[in-house]
Amino acid sequence: MKKIIFLLVLILISVGIWWSCKSITINRKPNVLRPASALPLDKINLPPGFKIEVFAEKIENARSLTYSPNHILYVGSRDGDFIRALPDKNQDHWADTSFVVIDGLNMPNGVVYHEGDLYIAEVNRILRIKDIDNQYDKKPQPEVVYDQLPTERSHGWKYIAFGPDGKLYIPIGAPCNICKSEEAHFASISRIDKDGTNFEIYAHGVRNSVGFTWHPETKELWFTENGRDWMGDDMPACELNHAPKKDMHFGYPYCHQGDTPDPKFGAGKSCEDYTPPAMKLGPHVAPLGMEFYQGNQFPSAYKNQAFIAEHGSWNRQKRIGYQISLVRIENNNKATSYETFADGWLEDGVPWGRPVDLEHLPDGSMLVSDDFAGAIYRIYYEAN
Repeated sequence: MKKIIFLLVLILISVGIWWSCKSITINRKPNVLRPASALPLDKINLPPGFKIEVFAEKIENARSLTYSPNHILYVGSRDGDFIRALPDKNQDHWADTSFVVIDGLNMPNGVVYHEGDLYIAEVNRILRIKDIDNQYDKKPQPEVVYDQLPTERSHGWKYIAFGPDGKLYIPIGAPCNICKSEEAHFASISRIDKDGTNFEIYAHGVRNSVGFTWHPETKELWFTENGRDWMGDDMPACELNHAPKKDMHFGYPYCHQGDTPDPKFGAGKSCEDYTPPAMKLGPHVAPLGMEFYQGNQFPSAYKNQAFIAEHGSWNRQKRIGYQISLVRIENNNKATSYETFADGWLEDGVPWGRPVDLEHLPDGSMLVSDDFAGAIYRIYYEAN
């Protein structure tokens, strides 16, 4: 009898070990995230009533963010070759696990969830994984939506989003710091139908945009733009631009910040011929992701105002940026002020973090990705 019991125990243990291994294989060895963090979040300065916490950490090269209705955050990478999924099924504002959905990609910076599918922007093509929420942990195979984007890697990483018109918008950066390309698709923001057809250029003269969105009431496009390098520490300003209609030209490579001709390409050109920025941002602050606040958790003064993630300067003697800035918008279409909302990622001139993208959660709080610290933060408001 003892032998039979012993054998039954061995069988149960073996089955348990087999099932555990099977589960790990299915889940692609998810990295269970721990609630403790060594990141110095106490150094982040926020307006009164706002707080910051870690949503996920040890997320290598966390870049663009997109959130699904099933409480799954998808995260692109630029220096990596992978897309991650961070489910938060219990909605405790801490990612349950971290999955690598797909890897082996070419700078897959841009991600957007749309009608149940995940769209991914590589340097030279757009991919789609259908029904993503039901297969992010099953090594899904993507399909190619569009593969006619240029292959140049300089400013080749992309941010993508669907506009109110149902089209997918894709920026195509200049393949250089400053140059004039004979190919019209460079230094532009383009768009395609969701099936990859009807490619067209929407905005011209855009050196490098890695963040844009549409005003929630006017449905007009606003986008960040990184200014050219090597004109000095304080020139030119990076920009927040407003493109309410197709075929506007924003000056590159002829004119910078709306009022400064380029030393090489500005000869014989007038800045008055191009659309000036809606707001000059700091020089070389590298503005990336932006969002208009649409939630109800923040005080009403923040409703429909523009939040911008500034990645921070790299070619400036005194580093600036490394913050989340706020641009106030009046009457839905006029930018009136530029101020700091959150900073502290730069300490004594040395960065420990670099904000990249912003995404709102259903409760009205805001996620911030950080590709330098490898983390995603949640900023929320609690009234005193």
